Amino acid sequence: MGTGPARTGPAEADPAVLPEQATTRSVGSADSGGSAGSVESAGSVGSVDSVGSAASAADTPWPGPETPQGGRGPLHGAPGPGPDPTPISVPTTSQVSTETLRRTTRAEIVNRAKKWVAAQVPYSMEKYWSDGYRQDCSGYISMAWNLRSNEWTGSLDRFAERIGRTELQPGDILLFHNPANPTRGSHVTIFGGWTDYTHTSYIAYEQTKPRTRKQATPMAYWENSDRYVPYRYKGVVSGSTGGGAEPTVATPFPGAGKFGPGADNAYVTQLGQLLVERGGRKFYSQGPGPKWGEADRRATQAFQLAQGWRGAEADGLPGPHTWRLLVAGGGKDIGGSSGSSGPSANATRFPGRGYFRPGQSNAYVEKLGKQLVKRGFGKHYLSGPGPRWTEADRRNVEAFQRAQGWRGGAADGYPGPETWRRLFR
Repeated sequence: MGTGPARTGPAEADPAVLPEQATTRSVGSADSGGSAGSVESAGSVGSVDSVGSAASAADTPWPGPETPQGGRGPLHGAPGPGPDPTPISVPTTSQVSTETLRRTTRAEIVNRAKKWVAAQVPYSMEKYWSDGYRQDCSGYISMAWNLRSNEWTGSLDRFAERIGRTELQPGDILLFHNPANPTRGSHVTIFGGWTDYTHTSYIAYEQTKPRTRKQATPMAYWENSDRYVPYRYKGVVSGSTGGGAEPTVATPFPGAGKFGPGADNAYVTQLGQLLVERGGRKFYSQGPGPKWGEADRRATQAFQLAQGWRGAEADGLPGPHTWRLLVAGGGKDIGGSSGSSGPSANATRFPGRGYFRPGQSNAYVEKLGKQLVKRGFGKHYLSGPGPRWTEADRRNVEAFQRAQGWRGGAADGYPGPETWRRLFR
């Protein structure tokens, strides 16, 4: 942790969230094996983490100089659904299979984070809150992501996919793991959304001394900013389980082995359908279907070439970046563009999420703005609307989404298929 402005009051509580039972349970050590020490494995670097004595939960100037943490361990108390994790202190670097993770929406992640803010959970590397999660920064993420175990900064990346900072959305995290000494500097925050159009600061949910808080924070943190890496939980889905929100599942990349000669599975079908939506229909005489074919390779390659990639980056086999652009509606269409010279917006079919992001300028943004004004949601426009995406567009979209009864990640100000459908119906 670095130094920043002095804390002026208690963490902000969301009145819509009922606080958890304000009790803690001390078990003497965060590691279920009884030892606070653990071997850290971050990539190919290995070092020994000696935690020493527990950190005091007493109030310290905000933000404090460090956030000591416990190692990996099971939930304290009644376990959640599924098998308990093995209580070991040595994290591995292998990725956790997406199929084994609990599905959750962005709104649910943020709402879980808000519960600890409302309850003002005290920071501790030794104590566990009433939900079974350790009261340190990595335990907080484990809780918000609804993991089956208490993880630490050296293992959270196993449950996530690395993304770029420009791709951050509510529920993603910013993670700094210090291999030299994990108890000094290592920290992790939950991204709650940008504070304004400059994207120089964001709303951070974090567990730090003296207690859980939600506060505007400079990107990516007060100290060691360039060492924080953004990650997205692999089990996240878009929309909400509460009904009425956007239902599209943002499927994480299933792995390169699901594609190529001999592959026959549902992911191939999904890839083909995504490619057709992005201008790849001409490559398919039939289908697309579950069996990998030359049409899939050619359509994938065309999409990769449209992004300006060449050589091995445009070999016709999808990797994590290709997949992420397709499922998120990002990048350029096959034979088209995401810029101002892109395709016309005469049709009311949803063009894809990638057209409505900071830096985008195209006919769809202007069409969206005009429809928002027509529907009575244009109060944030001081001029326009025009083809360039602005914070006014985002705030007007958010107002429309909230009018539908959506909250959290379902009302983030960025239009998805359901927002578009309701706006133009």
